[in-house]
Amino acid sequence: MDATTPKELVLDAEGLELLKEEKVAPARENFWYFRQLVDPKLIPSWWQEHAAKHLQWFYDDMVAGKRPKLLLQAPPQHGKSRLLRDFNCWCAGKNPDLNLIFGSYSEDLGVAANLHLQRLISSRCYQSTFQNTRIPNGSDKYICNSQHVEFPNFRGSFRNTTVLGAINGFSLDLGVVDDPIKGQAESRSKTIRDKTWDWFTNDFFLRFSNNAGFVMIQTRWHVDDPTGRWLERFPNTRILRYSAVAESDDWSVKKGLRSPGEALFPQFKSLDFLAERRKALTSSAWEALYQQKPIITGGGIFPVEKLLVVSMFDRHRIKKSVRYWDKAGTQDAGKRTAGVLMHSMWDGGFVIENVVKGQWAASMREERIRACAENDRNMIPRNVVYEVMVEQEPGSGGKESAEYTIKNLQGFRVYADKVTGSKEVRAEPLAAQVQGNNVRLVAGEWIHDFLDEAESYPNGKFLDQIDAAAGAFNRLTAKPSYNLHALAS
Repeated sequence: MDATTPKELVLDAEGLELLKEEKVAPARENFWYFRQLVDPKLIPSWWQEHAAKHLQWFYDDMVAGKRPKLLLQAPPQHGKSRLLRDFNCWCAGKNPDLNLIFGSYSEDLGVAANLHLQRLISSRCYQSTFQNTRIPNGSDKYICNSQHVEFPNFRGSFRNTTVLGAINGFSLDLGVVDDPIKGQAESRSKTIRDKTWDWFTNDFFLRFSNNAGFVMIQTRWHVDDPTGRWLERFPNTRILRYSAVAESDDWSVKKGLRSPGEALFPQFKSLDFLAERRKALTSSAWEALYQQKPIITGGGIFPVEKLLVVSMFDRHRIKKSVRYWDKAGTQDAGKRTAGVLMHSMWDGGFVIENVVKGQWAASMREERIRACAENDRNMIPRNVVYEVMVEQEPGSGGKESAEYTIKNLQGFRVYADKVTGSKEVRAEPLAAQVQGNNVRLVAGEWIHDFLDEAESYPNGKFLDQIDAAAGAFNRLTAKPSYNLHALAS
C-alpha cells in the first residue's frame, strides 16, 4: 500500500461486498434503479422513468391481488419493447414462482424476449441482485429453450408464444402482449380483428391465475382493435400514452413534463428525425404509429385509389369554375384555412386543379384569398364563369368574416354559403363522383396532403381540404344557400 493512499479508500473483502450491496439493494425494490444497474448504456429520459414507475406500481398491485391491467403506447424505436423485456426479468427476480407468458404477432419478437431474459438473468450483475433466480444449465432437469424457460427450484417460468398460438395447459400470473396485430393492413380486416380477439378471450385470458396482471403494447391502427375492445370491457385499465410530439392538450404538457411541440425522447429521436418520418407517412399512419391515435382509414367515404392524377388538362373544356374557401376562425388554433379550385367539365367530369391551405392571421389570409382569385381569373378562359364561395360559419362572427372576404374580393363573383347539416352529408355528392371515377386531380405539391386527408375523412385530424372540395362541388352542381349580397340589401 502506498503511504500516500488514504486508508478509507482501501477496502477489504467485506467492504467490497458492502459496496456491492449498496448498489444492488435499491435495484431489488425499484424497477427504474434496476434498469440503470443492468444496462449502464441506458439513455435516461423522463418518459422511461415515468413508465418504469408505473410498471412498479403495477407489480405492487399484482402482489396485492388487485388484478392490474395496463396499456402502454409509445412510438416505434423509443425503447418500449426493451422496457417490458427488462420488466419480465425484474418480476422473475422478485418472485421466481411467477409464471410469465409473453405473446406477440411475431414469433421473432417472442424469441427475442426469451433470449433477452436468458442473457440478462445469466449476467453477473443480475445474479448479484437476485441470487435465487437463474437459468437452467445443461445438467438441470428443467426446460430451457427458445419458447420456454423454467426457473430451477421454483414453480415459475417464462413462456413466449404467438398471438393465435396454442397455450393450452399453461397458467400465467403475468401476461404481456407486445403488438397483437402486425400492422395497418391487418388491422383493417374485421376477420383478423375478430380472430385476434377470439384468441384473447378463448385462449389467453383463460390462462390467468386468480390475481394475474396484464400488460399490453399495441400500435392503435383501428378503434375496433383488441385494445379498443379491451377498454370497452375494462374501462379501469391504466393507460400510459406517450406521443412522439407533444400537442397542446397532451397530458405530459399539462403536468409540466414537456412543452408543446417537444419530442418525447429528443436524446434518441430528435424533432428533425420525427419531421422526416411525418413527411413520409400518411396522417393516419403518423397518428397511429407516433401519436397513438387510431383513425379509421381505407374503404371509407373517399376511395382514394379512384382519384386519377393527371399532369395537365384542357382548360378550354371547362364549363364552370369555383374556388371554395373553408376559413379557420383564428391563426394557429389547430385549424387551417383551405381553398379548393374545382372545374366542372363539358364531358360531365370534374377537375380539382389546385388546393392552398395554411394557418394565417386574418389580414394575411385575406391577402392569400385575393391573390388566389386574381391568379385563378388569369388562368381560366374569359368565357368561363368563375365564382368564389366562402363558407359562413354560424353566428354573427361567421357572418362578419364572410362579409369581410366579400368586400375584399370586389370585382369578382363572390358569394357566402351558409352551410347546414353534417360535413359527412355535405361531402356525399362529391364522394359519389369519386367512387364513379369521375374526379381528376391536376398534379402539384398539394396532391399528397389532399389524398392523405381524403383517405382518413371524416376521422382524420384535418377536414378542411375535403370540406372545401365538397363545397366547391355542391356549388358547381347546385345553387348556394343564399347570396350574402342579397342578404345585405
